Amino acid sequence: MELSVVVVNYNVRYFLEQCLVSVFAAIKGIEGEVWVVDNASTDGSVEMVKLKFPQVKLISNQTNLGFSKANNQAIKLAKGRYTLLLNPDTVVQEDTFRECINFMDTHPDAGGLTVKMIDGKGRYLPESKRGFPSPWASFCKIFGLTSLFPKSKLFAHYYLGHLDKNATHEIEIMPGAFMFLRSEVLKQVGLLDEQFFMYGEDIDLSYRILQHGYKNYYYPKCQIIHYKGESTKKGSLNYVIVFYKAMILFAQKHFSKQKQNHFVTMIKLAVAIRATASIIKRLIIKVWLPVTDFALMFLGAYLLIPWWEQFRHGVTNIYPRDILYALIGFYLLTWIMSLWLYGAYDKPQNLKSGAKGILYGTIAILVVYSILPQNFRFSRAIILILSAWSSLSITLNRILASTFIEGLLKWNARKKSVCFIGTASELKGSEELLIQAGFHRNNITHLLPEEVLDEHQRAKKEIIADAIKYKNISEIIFGTEGIPMTSIIHAMMYLSEFDIDFKIALHGGDSIVGSSSVEAQGELYTLEVIPLAKPVARRQKRIFDILSSALIIVLFPILWIFLVKPLMVFKSALQVFKGEKTWIGYNHPNISKQNSVLKPSVYLYSKWGKGLTSTVGLDFYYAQHFSITLEVSELIRNIFKTQD
Repeated sequence: MELSVVVVNYNVRYFLEQCLVSVFAAIKGIEGEVWVVDNASTDGSVEMVKLKFPQVKLISNQTNLGFSKANNQAIKLAKGRYTLLLNPDTVVQEDTFRECINFMDTHPDAGGLTVKMIDGKGRYLPESKRGFPSPWASFCKIFGLTSLFPKSKLFAHYYLGHLDKNATHEIEIMPGAFMFLRSEVLKQVGLLDEQFFMYGEDIDLSYRILQHGYKNYYYPKCQIIHYKGESTKKGSLNYVIVFYKAMILFAQKHFSKQKQNHFVTMIKLAVAIRATASIIKRLIIKVWLPVTDFALMFLGAYLLIPWWEQFRHGVTNIYPRDILYALIGFYLLTWIMSLWLYGAYDKPQNLKSGAKGILYGTIAILVVYSILPQNFRFSRAIILILSAWSSLSITLNRILASTFIEGLLKWNARKKSVCFIGTASELKGSEELLIQAGFHRNNITHLLPEEVLDEHQRAKKEIIADAIKYKNISEIIFGTEGIPMTSIIHAMMYLSEFDIDFKIALHGGDSIVGSSSVEAQGELYTLEVIPLAKPVARRQKRIFDILSSALIIVLFPILWIFLVKPLMVFKSALQVFKGEKTWIGYNHPNISKQNSVLKPSVYLYSKWGKGLTSTVGLDFYYAQHFSITLEVSELIRNIFKTQD
């Protein structure tokens, strides 16, 4: 057997699906096998592989064993002359495997090979080729000298920045995202060191290959997409700590005692600095909006109440200050809670979230105000004036904050112009997802494969570039029915100068996948994110579950005669209250399995009154139209004796 491809997956189902589609296109004509090792994913990855890729040799772990151990599980069973360790958040060209095999066959000194990687915006990833992380190289990387001098042999050795990214080179370290290895070399040097749970195992293995007299190569004739950040949040504090712990482990394993001590000291200093900076930054970003919102609303109350007293009554301090201060505190806290409930502190957010939070908070305040004793009811006008001030101030606050809080605002998708490059049938299948995601049909430009591909299946990049310029395109989506991955990747690299987003819609798939930056976790258009997976919807659903189940439990002695299966309802209310279940959920079994957002449901969302027949269509309706009103009506209809 020529090739064994090993993919370790953890909770990136849609990226794994895209990866496997590209892998099977690239393995055609090659005697090979594909292994997927799943590390206890909860997003339906295992079910997806079984359903859509029955030819995959699947290992399904019940716990997360880590990257090294999971890879080793498959490597021990693999039969290929070559073994490829591949990340699930990658896309390979159709000729990638054949080119790599040819290179390795003609370079018997090669122990391993890696290729040129681009991110989800078509930009070259410097970690495609890496140098040995010596204390000096690591110092330059940790303290930013590598970024300041990206092409310096002295300062950028960590990424071998002095070497031409478009030429083949001998390198020291291969990235774990794509390691094309000679299997007999693996037997000689040993498998991945399982001391490395995640990160550092690629450095360790690459180093051991060199120690055994073989060479590692960077081969840019092949390019792959590496979305980078889907499997792990590389900007997180946890990443910093885990990665540098791996560096310390590597140093302890391979450096001399003196060199090791210097390296470990430097790493610990770097971790302390990075961790402290990360904690401070996260804390500031986390509290910035609620603190400044509260301060701006308080400022409004401080300035506007005396103005209103003077305007309305011709004198200030007419309202008793002790009671007034208590009421103002209640108003401000209600608005802050309402803003939180409606997503005004989530990332990314729409400016409408703030306005909605103030609106519903104001309604709640007015309801409470109406039942207060007479001596607590001074003026509804103050509530309305402060609500208008609050709505304006928090909107301006978010616009200003978005300049330093990356990804804070998500501008209206309906205003974005999208170019879909694919067949008419692909567009028809993807159009529903795009509209569900908020895009307007009039803002979707369509180009057929024959319009943008020449006779050699290469992208006519000038045609796409013209569409970007003249139709103000901000995002390109490639269909895969008539466009090879090779053409898609080449087009992305060519068009990266336009700084637009790219996504790929798998032919026959139910998702559109992409990533807008190296740091981003990626963007995904599919049922699970429209909009039930959003934090605001989950929060509202959970609060509804708590309040409704608590009400049922408390009032059960009165309600039981009106309930359908009262004991079952009471037991379910206890489970819902504890967070073990949710009242309403999806019908379709695949969607239920794939969706890790919703807890197991007591009742399935019904087609009652909706005129919908298929369960998938019904679930789309539920995901798209989720609201508390809908939850209330469904719960009442299910638990009380009102069914038709």
